[in-house]
Amino acid sequence: MDRFFGFDLGDAESAIARLYKEDQVVPEMITVAGEKSFITAYAQLNSGELLIGEKACYADNVNKRRIRFKSRFLTDGSSAADIKSFAAGVLGQLYGSGDLIKNEETSIYVGCPAGWNRNAREHYREIFESAGYPPVKIISESRAAMVSACQSKHLQIGVDILSKPVLVVDIGSSTTDFAYIMGGKEVEMQTAGEVMLGGGLMDEILLEESVASSGMFKKKIQSVFEESEPWRAYAEFAARRLKEKYFSDEEYWSRNKCVESIVLHYNLPVKLTLKMDKDIAGKLVNKKTDKLGGRSFRQVFTESLKDVKDGIDGKQPELIFLTGGVSKLPAIRQWCSEVFTDSVIITATDPEFSVARGLAYCGRIDEDLREFKEDLDKLVHSNTIEDIVSKHLPQLYKNAVDTLVEPIVSRVALPIFERWRSGEISKLEDTDVILQQDIAGLLEEDETREMLAGPITSWLRPVIEELEEYTVPICIKHRVPYTALSLKSYLSVSDIDIKVNAKDLFAINEMTILIDSIVTALLAILMSTLSFIPFFADPSGIMVGIITSIVVLFLGKDKMQEKMLSADIPKPMRKLVPKSAFSSRMDNISSDVKEAFYKSLEQEKNDEISQRMVEEISTQIQHTLVKMAEVVEIPLA
Repeated sequence: MDRFFGFDLGDAESAIARLYKEDQVVPEMITVAGEKSFITAYAQLNSGELLIGEKACYADNVNKRRIRFKSRFLTDGSSAADIKSFAAGVLGQLYGSGDLIKNEETSIYVGCPAGWNRNAREHYREIFESAGYPPVKIISESRAAMVSACQSKHLQIGVDILSKPVLVVDIGSSTTDFAYIMGGKEVEMQTAGEVMLGGGLMDEILLEESVASSGMFKKKIQSVFEESEPWRAYAEFAARRLKEKYFSDEEYWSRNKCVESIVLHYNLPVKLTLKMDKDIAGKLVNKKTDKLGGRSFRQVFTESLKDVKDGIDGKQPELIFLTGGVSKLPAIRQWCSEVFTDSVIITATDPEFSVARGLAYCGRIDEDLREFKEDLDKLVHSNTIEDIVSKHLPQLYKNAVDTLVEPIVSRVALPIFERWRSGEISKLEDTDVILQQDIAGLLEEDETREMLAGPITSWLRPVIEELEEYTVPICIKHRVPYTALSLKSYLSVSDIDIKVNAKDLFAINEMTILIDSIVTALLAILMSTLSFIPFFADPSGIMVGIITSIVVLFLGKDKMQEKMLSADIPKPMRKLVPKSAFSSRMDNISSDVKEAFYKSLEQEKNDEISQRMVEEISTQIQHTLVKMAEVVEIPLA
């Protein structure tokens, strides 16, 4: 897909942004019904023509007119039909202007409050689908606003903030939306979602104050509002724009008049002058109203913040990101800082467009992630990883052998030698089977696996460095900052959990090398010891030596060793073999045993171990890269 549209359908005003996949940094705002931020209203004329936007508010010859219908979506079933009609009108405008081309491969991302559950979001998506839209995906408006800020670098905090807790506060015209985002993922809170509190309430208060100051025209204006909901809504929209204008630079308007006049064309025209100043600004947030149960905007907003804070199970937010039309009001920042005393508070630069732009960004991010995974799958299913692992596999064998030979000697061979000396093991040939059993047991112990963790991690480092020659270009291609996605930063046993079972790596048939070496060492020590016995003064020792010499003379050394293996040597003679001699002999042959081990493991286990390691490493690399991409780009699902 080459183009992505973000549709922020608000209860009061809507906006649409478009973003091309290539060669465009910031989404462009599309003009609909003559405005980039257009009124969420539609009117069906008697002629059948469908109007949307400002014209729909005061057009004549209308048989159906609707405004402010999105806020009723969860409570009023008829709202779905109104949303469909309005969405269809917008779609017609997009096709008519050529901004959207029929049958073009594109996607449209539509925002919804974070408090809507999965069923509500699916129902909402189906409405757009039934209205004839290209494939639609529903995204939280709060998340979209944060995506917009991150992509536009407004936060100026880069990847790091996406690993920390963030509270997004989206103050719309009818509702205030709270979304807690941890590590780039939206986390459900016990108390959050939509709060029926929005800037529209301030618009109503401003309108009431303006009407009350209209002198002789007061009753006439009140009559118009009572008889015509569209004209009242139109006046509220005008009040909203004036309010936002005032709060965008309070210092300037404290020295200048902030007024706007509108003409209500209902029966006879009547002019209404809207005015904002410091006193009225105070009333907007502090005036108690029946719609809020006798409470003020400030009271409800502050109580909602406290509820959200209590509803967060994890870490409290380090950043509070404010968006929506009212977010520039300085008092909002102050109230947030009073509840979240340790949080950094940032406000969107263009709240009226941030959600639409964020939705468009989400489309491109989603496409990048899809292509990212495709390229990653190609790498995983190629021979690249297998070749790299095979290349480095001998070093893995060497690391493992160097780590385990000494523990096997000290914890298995020496105890078995002691058991043989004490007579617990009757014949030397029996040590072969016992060695196999005890070594197998040692290899299954947790302590052995822990000993291998360090050598395996050391082995993985050059493997991952070579793999990054292939993964980093994929990250760069899909706009993932490669410096933040270095696999080396994830190189630990807990993050990349590649386990090599010692028993699988050192099967018993390979252990015959070590076992033969141990048994041979025992024989050599015994023969050497017996050779010196004739020089001992003890008569029995002399007799044994004579007998040994005769046997060696008639049978030869090899036959003598064979006989010794099956012989039940008397305990007194066994005691003559010193433990230190066996230990010293094992130290002397250690390097030879390891060298033989290396060759055996390379020759006999390469194919099997390589295949298993490739599968495990491939899975872990794919999981880790996708995980890192989600953190950087903010997951959408």
